[in-house]
Amino acid sequence: MLRQRLDLGGHLTHAPTLVAGVDVSYDKASTRLVGAAVVFDLRAGVEVESAVVPGEVRFPYVPGLLAFREVPILLETLDRLGTVPEVVVCDGYGIAHPRRFGLACHLGVVTGLPTFGVAKTPFVADYAEPGVRRGDWSPLRDGDEVLGRVLRTQTGVKPVFVSVGHRTRLDQATALTLDLSPRYRLPEVIRRADFLSRQALRTGPPTPR
Repeated sequence: MLRQRLDLGGHLTHAPTLVAGVDVSYDKASTRLVGAAVVFDLRAGVEVESAVVPGEVRFPYVPGLLAFREVPILLETLDRLGTVPEVVVCDGYGIAHPRRFGLACHLGVVTGLPTFGVAKTPFVADYAEPGVRRGDWSPLRDGDEVLGRVLRTQTGVKPVFVSVGHRTRLDQATALTLDLSPRYRLPEVIRRADFLSRQALRTGPPTPR
């Protein structure tokens, strides 16, 4: 089973430079979907590459099994990149998932890349509201089990929900989420991937950068 291959140890021995964000958008009127991946140079703060791949939904919507819908198109999208990212950020969940194996876990195990998830809403677990300032956080728990962090990326703005996926520690995922969110609530790589995938649904995929 894929879950047995999950590695929750930290394998990022240094602060990564090339970070990818991935997202999938769906056409509500058809079975079309689009996967997008964006690579940022974290030190320079610039986008260095992107890839957009159209496809068709091959797996029905089942709560908790979103990875079976999205991983195939995301694998194609990551394969289109000329750059191998050091870590991948998913718009979704890692171990903060009923099966402790969300999209970020699945994608990380299949690719072997360090991954983590940043979600807009919690799927499981309880939490106390973190402080109001950027960088404040509180644990995301299921009983005594810590599944992630509720992180305030911008002062006075709703928090995000960070959980590890594969080969990444929670403190690393938290620090990277803040580094990738200098101005907005969500990490720039996810915002950009979301924009490109939605744009491609409307107009067709852009020329790869």
